[in-house]
Amino acid sequence: MLSGHWIANTNIKEQLLGITREQTVHKVGTLNSIAALTFHVDYYLSGLLHVFSGGTLLIRDQYSFDLPPIPTEKEWKALVDDFLSNAEKFIFQVETMSESKRFDPFVDEKYGDYLRNIEDVIEHCYYHLGQISLIRKMISYRR
Repeated sequence: MLSGHWIANTNIKEQLLGITREQTVHKVGTLNSIAALTFHVDYYLSGLLHVFSGGTLLIRDQYSFDLPPIPTEKEWKALVDDFLSNAEKFIFQVETMSESKRFDPFVDEKYGDYLRNIEDVIEHCYYHLGQISLIRKMISYRR
């Protein structure tokens, strides 16, 4: 499900699997690293999944870039695997969610309904996919 080219001419799976750990932690100016963006997007996906399974909303914006160190390729692969797993779970949850559930309040009415949060996280992922794609190009031109 994560391998298609729906809107963009790429997808986040291609962008993340095609680079090394060294490239993912490389900082370009003041931009976030690819690893930090991957952690950030996964943080929100895992937070929504927790709510989808009946849990409380535990995620907070202030912690969304608290990337732990990634000293080896193994840690980078684990982060990507976690993200891809959460993305697949998110897709499954959205596909199987009842129409009526989509319009239920998401945790609290101030957060809107489930559909609003689903659409927001998809838009958020595309926004960061664009950043990741551009950072990859910037890194490759420097070499």
